[in-house]
Amino acid sequence: MRTTLDLPDATFRQLKALAAHRGVPLKQVLRSAVERELTASPPRRRRVKFPILDSKEPGTLNLTNADIEDLLT
Repeated sequence: MRTTLDLPDATFRQLKALAAHRGVPLKQVLRSAVERELTASPPRRRRVKFPILDSKEPGTLNLTNADIEDLLT
């Protein structure tokens, strides 16, 4: 399958230089990079705990962004 990539000029020059240094075609360097990315282990998820907030009337808790920031820190 063919596709088109838009790369910054500096990135393209680096890729071409890397391919030349390795003595392989540019498409092989790109294919290897994509395959490596796809087989890499996914980042570990970390569990986030949020505070439990009480409200006198459920569904009517009004908090400002500053209030939420204070609760999360």
